[in-house]
Amino acid sequence: MELSGDTPQKTIAQTRVILSDTEKATGVKPAIMYVGFVPPALVANDVTGEPSRIREAEDQLEILVITSDGAVVRKPIEGATRTKVLKVADEFRSQVTNVRSQGGYLTSGKQLYDWLIAPLEATLKERGIQNIAFAMDSRLRSLPLGALYDGQQFLIEKYSVGLMPSLSLTDTRYQDIKELEVLAMGAAKFSDQRPLPAVPTELSTITSLWQGESFLNNAFTLGNLKTQRQERPFGIIHLATHANFVPGQLSNSYIQLWDTKLRLDQLSELGWNNPPVDLLVLSACRTALGNEEAELGFAGLAVQAGVKSAVGSLWYVSDEGTLGLMTQLYEQLKQAPIKAEALRQAQLAMLKGKVSVAGGQLVTDNKSVPLPPELAQLTDRNFQHPYYWSAFTLIGSPW
Repeated sequence: MELSGDTPQKTIAQTRVILSDTEKATGVKPAIMYVGFVPPALVANDVTGEPSRIREAEDQLEILVITSDGAVVRKPIEGATRTKVLKVADEFRSQVTNVRSQGGYLTSGKQLYDWLIAPLEATLKERGIQNIAFAMDSRLRSLPLGALYDGQQFLIEKYSVGLMPSLSLTDTRYQDIKELEVLAMGAAKFSDQRPLPAVPTELSTITSLWQGESFLNNAFTLGNLKTQRQERPFGIIHLATHANFVPGQLSNSYIQLWDTKLRLDQLSELGWNNPPVDLLVLSACRTALGNEEAELGFAGLAVQAGVKSAVGSLWYVSDEGTLGLMTQLYEQLKQAPIKAEALRQAQLAMLKGKVSVAGGQLVTDNKSVPLPPELAQLTDRNFQHPYYWSAFTLIGSPW
């Protein structure tokens, strides 16, 4: 169920040690949840009496949870076949990404919650779990997990969550990032893609909240990205630009710079693992939802880039919604014990109506930011719909 790699997979004992060390360092109690499909028992062929493999579509959902203590829990979910689960997952993604769907996502979100979370909720509560790192099977990696719904609350109201496609390939060593510097770069205009008018405001807001440097438009080149990082060991890299995760080879997917497309298979050449980049933030991603190859590109972002953790969006969120989320994220990173909790708090602020557009300004609990002229005429709005907040996903180490 993990991304392939040369590194041997962690044993359960090694996994427990990682979880225990994380809890000691952060005060947050984490769990790793593997969500996959397994073949049903081989059944006798009616004609020959020989066992036959039931087709893949009938593979059964199985959840496995590992925590720092207590038995490993493995739970087959009766009746939840690959076909059924993927059909509901597609419905859920379709409804969550439609901002005009007022509550249409609740039925599919509840069904997914009943399959993925509810069977193990008693264990999670009993063990005091606060953070869940999900290792998901193919075509489930682009689920907006925070928007799963129990009938009363979204998952994000109970737990911080993240996507960890491979524990073996993830650098899980905890570091407090509060003193790290941010290198924030981005572009507002493009020759062949829609403009991102909120990017200048996004960059200036981030560098007002966090120590670091920002570079816009023609200063957002591959050469300057390399130079800045060589001159100063920025521990956080924020790229406010289009990033597309598409089907096919890794080289098809890219991050758009001012002068070139940075292909996903080129990320490893940037040396972001030495000295290590703790957090990479891509604020305007788009992923081919439900496509296995595109999902793998998105889910493998942190590993490909050689960074500990990455934040990206599963779909392109509006300029003003992205600005709201990013403003909150950097405020929360100053306070939260782990990155996943910072993202959770930013998402909760949007869900609970604490971030809004009013009178041509982005308004949060702590500040008001004037919107750029292109967005200043927007009607007043809030960002409570999961379209705005649930796309943003923490990839790699959630800690």
